[in-house]
Formats: sequence, structure tokens, C-alpha cells
Amino acid sequence: MNPSDAPLPPGRPTVAERLAALTGRTGYDEAFLGPVVPLALPVRDTIETVILPYTHFTVVFRPDRRLAASTAVCIEGRELLLDMPRDDFWEFDPRLPEERQAGPEIYANNSLDRGHLVRRLDPVWGDPAVAALANADTFHYTNAAPQADVFNQGKELWQGLENYLLDHAAEYDRKLTVLTGPVLQDSDPPYRGLQVPLRFWKVAAFVQDGALAAAAYVLDQSPDLSRDAERALAGAPAGAPPPLGPFRTYQVPVSDVAEITELEFGPLPEVDVMPVYREPEERWRRLESYADMVLHP
Repeated sequence: MNPSDAPLPPGRPTVAERLAALTGRTGYDEAFLGPVVPLALPVRDTIETVILPYTHFTVVFRPDRRLAASTAVCIEGRELLLDMPRDDFWEFDPRLPEERQAGPEIYANNSLDRGHLVRRLDPVWGDPAVAALANADTFHYTNAAPQADVFNQGKELWQGLENYLLDHAAEYDRKLTVLTGPVLQDSDPPYRGLQVPLRFWKVAAFVQDGALAAAAYVLDQSPDLSRDAERALAGAPAGAPPPLGPFRTYQVPVSDVAEITELEFGPLPEVDVMPVYREPEERWRRLESYADMVLHP
């Protein structure tokens, strides 16, 4: 049986109903801050992507990897981010074939979490009906990627970045646009027909002192750096997910995110708040707490 033909829980819309509902989504607003912040798109035109608009956010999806290349969300911090109940009902996006999406089979009976790319609460603002749509929209598999289920300080930092940046932007209208995605590399380890990304990136854009500014971050879940990563990956038990290390969070130059992802970030590398150092050991700033973040040039 095709998963789309399986019986739905009571009250769940059919595939046809979900497809009809999604046709009205307008997605991410590139001019949300005033200055235009475009979607992050691959620099190579040979890479196929599908643009999927949702409520207050958009996913740039790579069917060849069955994961997003990037996402972009508008966060309106002047309005109360509504505390919608967490449904945790994940579903395929009916605009794409299910076999081109990383679905429930990736996450079954293992230690992998469905990691939200666009954080669940970020687009949940505005009219309650619209906020409810945004909340539900974040639970599409197109907005997820496998992450280690362990919760540690690095992951806590990563999950709270938007809140911290919104507080920083309080005197500048409390508005953010956040671009996020996995670092998709050919060397990512395979698991159940999917290559599992070992790093994730986030680039936040905001208005500071009347001008556009940006800050970039990388979350690393590759095997513990105290071990040889290649040996750790090669030695993973057959059928088991790749060994993932503790979350390590870094503030990095926007230009470095552009380089490792091969994505185009428009004006953001030029308005980076973090000075770019030449020395490799200083270029990526390991974050142990929010106090370690650089938010002014």
C-alpha cells in the first residue's frame, strides 16, 4: 500500500485536501526587514531545487538528497509568538513524491530525532488562525533532517539562538529573518538510503543601527573530535545510524557558510557582524554560552 493511501487518523485531511490547502501559501517575504534578503539558492545551476512556500517560511528543497538545501523564515518578535500545542504529527508534503522526501522510515527504531530546520515557534505569529497554519506547516518532512537525540549544552545553545537574537534586536523592531539548513556534502554517511548531514548552518539577518546586519552559526554533530571521524564512521555497526558526536556550536563568518554549502547569500556576507580572521583557529568561534557571541563589528 502506498503511504498516501493508508487510512488517516480521524479528523486528518486527505492528501487532496492538503494539496488544495497548500496552494494558498505565500511563504517567506524577502523584503520583511525592509532591505531585501533573498532565499539562499545553490550557486551551481545543475543542482535541482524545488521552492516550497509555507506560512511565514519557505523551504528550498533538494529532491536528489531528499532534504532541504535551505529554509528561510520571517520572525515577527513585536507580536507575541503564540504558544500553540505541539501536535508532533509529521506528514509528507503532497507537492512532492513521497519517495523524494526523507520520511518516517529514516527515524523509526533508532536514536535519530526529526530535527526542525525552521524552528517550530518561529513562524507562529499573527492572527491565531494563521499562526495555527504556521505551526502545522513546520511538521512537514521537508522541514526536517536527522539529528542526534542527545540533549546537551551545544544543542540548547542552537535551539535558543533565535530568542537571544530577538532580545538583541528589541530596540530595532524585534524582527529577524533566519536562513537555516544542513551542510550537504558528498561525504555524508549513508543510512537507509539517505546521506545523513553532520553539520547544520544558520544565518540570521536583522536591522542594527539602521542598517542590515547578519550573523552566522554552524552546529557540528560529527563524531567526537577526540576520535578519528573517518574510522568512527567506517566502524558503525551494519544497519545502525552513523555515530553522531556531541553538538558543538560555532559562530562563523557568513562567507564560510556560503563556501561550505555552495549557496548564495546575497548581501549578507558584506554585512557580517563578526570580523573575518585569517588564522583558522580563530576564524570559527566556539560558543559555550550566549555571552561568547559577537553581535557588533
